[in-house]
Amino acid sequence: MSELGELADRFLKACAARKILSATAESCTGGMIISVLTDIPGSSSMVDRGFVTYSNDAKIEMLGVSPVTLDAHGAVSRDTALEMAAGALARSHAGIALAVTGIAGPDGGSAEKPVGLVWFGLAVTGQPPIAERHQFENKGRDFIRRQTVRTALEMGIAALSG
Repeated sequence: MSELGELADRFLKACAARKILSATAESCTGGMIISVLTDIPGSSSMVDRGFVTYSNDAKIEMLGVSPVTLDAHGAVSRDTALEMAAGALARSHAGIALAVTGIAGPDGGSAEKPVGLVWFGLAVTGQPPIAERHQFENKGRDFIRRQTVRTALEMGIAALSG
């Protein structure tokens, strides 16, 4: 099993131990997290749904991200990641939601928001959502996206084991 597959398996086992479902809200990964999760046999008992919200309109319509947030902070921001995670939790039957929004490249970066910048959101029922900022090395789009999947799963595992 690959490293991502092993992390997905650990995350799903943590969900099963807590008797909760999971949801994802993905932008820069385009569904890679939910794909890695659903590659695991039996995952249907721990996975509720995945939202692929690549555009701002999708973030607004599917997750309830505020247009004001997107205008003020942009899609790749702490506020957007928090709202994505909270929206995925609220619009699903999950007890935990993982959200990612970032710049995977090769273009789209700026001095303020360079390629490799990813904001992670995590929401757990009964707790305020949290966000983390990571700046990955610009070793190509696939590298950044895979690192994003790895980090999101690690955050989920940490949240469920505490």
